Parts: sequence; C-alpha cells; structure tokens
Amino acid sequence: MIIDPRNKYSIGIIPIQHQKEPGLDAKLTPPADHGEASYKGAGKLAGRKALITGGDSGIGRAVAIAYAREGADVAISFLPSEQTDADDVFTAIEQTGQLAVALPGDLADEKFARKLVHDAHDALGGLDIIVNNAGKQIFNDDITTLPTEQLVETFTVNLFAMVWIVQEAVKHYLKPGATIINTTSIVATQPSPGLIDYAATKGAITTLTKGLSQQLAPKGITVNGVAPGPIWTPLQPSYGQSPEKLTKFGEDTPLGRPGQPAELAGAYVYLASADASYVSGEIIGVTGGRLR
Repeated sequence: MIIDPRNKYSIGIIPIQHQKEPGLDAKLTPPADHGEASYKGAGKLAGRKALITGGDSGIGRAVAIAYAREGADVAISFLPSEQTDADDVFTAIEQTGQLAVALPGDLADEKFARKLVHDAHDALGGLDIIVNNAGKQIFNDDITTLPTEQLVETFTVNLFAMVWIVQEAVKHYLKPGATIINTTSIVATQPSPGLIDYAATKGAITTLTKGLSQQLAPKGITVNGVAPGPIWTPLQPSYGQSPEKLTKFGEDTPLGRPGQPAELAGAYVYLASADASYVSGEIIGVTGGRLR
C-alpha cells in the first residue's frame, strides 16, 4: 500500500504543555507512536543482545520494541524518575517472548555508566549491540545566560557517557560482528540558535562515530549513527523547545510535520542487522526531508 509520507501521521494541534525534565511519554500530548501497533519483525536480530540507553521513551523506546520483535534480547537504561515509562517498554519486550532487562540510573555518574555495560552483559548473557541514545536537551537562546552546570551536564550525558560505555564494551565484550549505533541529530550540521550546547555535543558525536568506525572496523566491529530531525518525544516539552516553538514543532520540514519515534526504528534495525555488514562510519538522516 502506498502512503503519502506527508500524511502518514497526523499529529493534530500540539497544545502548549510543559513537563519537568526529562519528561515522560505517558504525559505527552498528543501521544507519540513507538510502533507498538505497527512494527512487524522479520527475525533480523534473532539471538542478538542489545543495550539501549534512554530506552524508556521516545526514539529509544521505539528501537527497544523493534529490536525485541526482530528477535533480540534487550536491556534498557533510564533515569529512576522515568520508571513508569520503562515499565511499559519492559512489558512490550516481554510480550514478544524476548528477555527484557531494566537498568535504572544516571549516565552523568561515570561509575554507573561504566557498570551499566557489565550489568547488561551479565543479565543478557552476552552483548553485541550498543545503542547510545540517551540525551539531554535544554533550550536557551542566549549564550550569555547558558549556565556552566547545564553545559557540563549536557556534555556529560550526551558525549562523555557514550565514551565510557564504548570503552567498557569494546574492552570486555564486543567481538567481530558486534555493532555500535550512536544517536546524533540534524542540529550537528544545522544548529538551532536555542540549542547551542546540545548541538555541540551532537557535532562531537558525529565526529566520534566516524573516527571510532575507523578504529574498530579492523576488529570487525561496525560503528554508525542516526541523525533524527524534529521527532515528537518527551524531550521537546521538558525544556527541549521554547513553548512558542513547540506548538509549530516540525511544521517547517519539507514534509510539513514532525516525525514519530516509530519512523526511526527501521534505521536502527538496519544498522544492527547483517544487511548493514558493509556499512561503517555512516550517519543515516531521518529528518522529514531536511538536508544535512
């Protein structure tokens, strides 16, 4: 069946809303689509073991559901305050018959971030897919008022934790055939004036992904990234966008609407699967038609 991509999802009117950071999918209005009712697996990841950071909501939730339906056992990390969202994902994974592992904690804590890899490996009985997806995004359109605390926290969660996780995984567990997938963003190359610190981390992630791919390819480990455009997730109403911009979120894309988390799942599945065995160092844009 042919579907006009402009109309695949009708999000309707986005009301002015605000959530305390980091936000919950359960409180998002209108609700986001994570593929719960639509994603059909084909066994592309049968027998695989995946760790997904930020797997409780948004893009991470959609990836966790897709991976489980493709036959992978899945561990998700999330902040303790996001437990209600994580419970929903946990249930969705278990309904597929795959192993679900919940690992709450704060990636800003280096000790937790490093231990997370070992806990995921032990609980899953192996580890061969790392999806570095968790992110911190706080809107601020005045560089003179950007707090040092926010700057440090954004870089720590988005970038430093990614490095800590990769270090532990590569040193101890990842073998030939394993893959690392990092979530970057369109703002890595088209930075929003209100997301200077966030955009800087995404630019660094893009460079890290490309450089790491060159280092790890000789070991048989692929490293790629996905660059989302405006995707409807709890990140947006929890200080990720200004309230004024939120009501028009995604309307300025060529496709004229924001994307849904479910629309990214296929990219993450592809990069983790054998279909992408000759792909490393690439960034797949899922941007609603915006050029990167």
